[in-house]
Amino acid sequence: MDHLILRVLTKMFFAPILLFALYVQFHGDFGPGGGFQAGVIFAVAFILHALGFGLEATRRVMPPRALLFGMVIGLLFYTGTGAAMMALGGNLLDYEQIAPHSTHHAGQHWGIFLVEFGVGLCVASTMLMIFYHFAGREPEIDSEDW
Repeated sequence: MDHLILRVLTKMFFAPILLFALYVQFHGDFGPGGGFQAGVIFAVAFILHALGFGLEATRRVMPPRALLFGMVIGLLFYTGTGAAMMALGGNLLDYEQIAPHSTHHAGQHWGIFLVEFGVGLCVASTMLMIFYHFAGREPEIDSEDW
């Protein structure tokens, strides 16, 4: 790519965007935010990388196979947490089963953390996979045909 300014800005903003995504992810149970928002912000960092360095360079950094793995693992974290709670004798969203004798609801905290982690991983992977498919497709007609 010949856009030097875009490449420099991408290098400057890539790490802070990822850091902000992690902040939203890990503080989502205490304030606004959580897994979905963090996943989208995380995906935006790699979309910016693709705009600055090209789609193939981004595919080498984050291969589609890793995204498929991320989608599956994220879904398993999300659904597995609920299934584990039911297996432990509680309700689907009753995370108190994780630490039943805690006086400060530690089970709720860990349950929400696991669910939000799964959502974030699944959303980030899915958003990037969608971007890869849209950005990587070949045009069906030439621009002269319009």
